[in-house]
Amino acid sequence: MLELNKIYLQDCLEGMKELDDNSIDLVVTSPPYDNLRKYNGFSWNFEGVAKEMFRIIKNGGVVVWVVGDKVESGSKSLTSFKHALYFKEIGFNIYDVIIYKKSSPSPPHKNRYFNSFEYMFILSKSKPITINLLKDRPNKCAGTSSGILTRREKNGTLTTKKSIFINDFGTRNNIWEYDIGNNKSTTDKIAFKHPAIFPEKLVKDHIISWSNQGDIVLDPFMGSGTTAKIAIQTNRQYIGFETNEEYYNLANERINDNKTNILLSFI
Repeated sequence: MLELNKIYLQDCLEGMKELDDNSIDLVVTSPPYDNLRKYNGFSWNFEGVAKEMFRIIKNGGVVVWVVGDKVESGSKSLTSFKHALYFKEIGFNIYDVIIYKKSSPSPPHKNRYFNSFEYMFILSKSKPITINLLKDRPNKCAGTSSGILTRREKNGTLTTKKSIFINDFGTRNNIWEYDIGNNKSTTDKIAFKHPAIFPEKLVKDHIISWSNQGDIVLDPFMGSGTTAKIAIQTNRQYIGFETNEEYYNLANERINDNKTNILLSFI
């Protein structure tokens, strides 16, 4: 077992081979896909990475796989769908599919609508052990009663349900919108030396949803270190891999700055 709370300057496929079976609680990552960024020529083995993740994730653990599609020769690549179907083929459950909606969409290809989302596939090895659904959707009728409810059964009949009290906030829907860009994805200026960073809030929402304090969170494509930073802030352990030395150094600098800020907050 590799040392926890550390990023390794190593290809993730080789790094994950050093992890024990059923040892990781949660993976939160966005892999390089469709050559939308050059990453200094980096390439990777998707099927090999998928199989290793299935081996190392605990029974009841979750993988959050954030991916999209490019337009090539006038057609969408559907890389996202290919990934999802392969994950299912090797034994993962597609527990949920959440849309990551961007507040600032990318400029469109000619004669196309603006591309403003990516997929976030929630993959589970059996049923997730931890499900902390976020409840931050304001209810318009908060403080009142729903009245008598009915549900249409499979045979077409209606079943009467009891009235329920409506709380201030309900469970979030499966379209999650985030502000992206300078001072939005993060306030860490150094993070933007990486060409494609996670919004910190996105990572935090998933870590809270699918893990508990003390759990181990892996990011096989650590990039600028967002997953590690948020794991520290939410009292989780982390481990990650990054093959690019520039990004590896960037992630460690960012993590060390965050640790310093946490310590200062207690002084």
